[in-house]
Amino acid sequence: MITTYASYAMISRDLPKSLARVAEKPDVARETEYYLSTIGSIKTVDDFMADTRVYNYALKAHGLEDMAYAKAFIRKVLTEGVADENAFANKLSDSRYASLVESLNFAAYGSTATSFEKAQKGVVDKFQRQTLEEEAGADNMGVRLALYFERTAPTIKSGMEILADDALSEVVRTALQLPDEIIGADLDRQAKYIEDVVNIEDFQDPAKVNKFLERFTAMWEIENPSEAYDPLAPFNAPSSGISTDLLISINNLKLGGK
Repeated sequence: MITTYASYAMISRDLPKSLARVAEKPDVARETEYYLSTIGSIKTVDDFMADTRVYNYALKAHGLEDMAYAKAFIRKVLTEGVADENAFANKLSDSRYASLVESLNFAAYGSTATSFEKAQKGVVDKFQRQTLEEEAGADNMGVRLALYFERTAPTIKSGMEILADDALSEVVRTALQLPDEIIGADLDRQAKYIEDVVNIEDFQDPAKVNKFLERFTAMWEIENPSEAYDPLAPFNAPSSGISTDLLISINNLKLGGK
């Protein structure tokens, strides 16, 4: 069985090829074709909410597939936009909602919101990346976490932001092998510890991110040996070190992007 780092590196090293492979999958190609052929005709939040395929595609692209049922919630996010600091999306700790608004900003641009590249190709790119990460996670959740961290790392500004995202937190805690007394401490202390041990600015450097992920995947491999790895284990055995909250977070990975 190929190791976690090798699997991650194979995907990451030639990401365009990996994404192209995903894009060519029949189900992905079919939904993408529909989205691109339809999104330009979507002029309002109501139009968006009414077209189930477009709605589901956009939510999955932003890692919000499991929130598709919460239509009143999504409607409020899109209706209020992000221009006002008191807008609903800006008050949510989860930045995926603001990202959805930025892609489909009906509040700011009205009927022209879907004419921009970010609403068309931008959403498609997010959907394909999300799908790629999900596929990787089906074989090895460590690979999915590594790909997610790689994508999200440049946006990290503080230790508290890491702790606010269960998937990022799992990567950092695994890589650093945080002692139990820190994991059990209050969030402020955990955030300070992370910032003392890691230079957050290093996450702006792809080479340093790669080195960090080498460490993460090595530690993940120790805890979850590839030759004995069961991709369903995280769902069946929370005692393996992945909390129920983390599983929910992984299932909702911003896959689509923060």
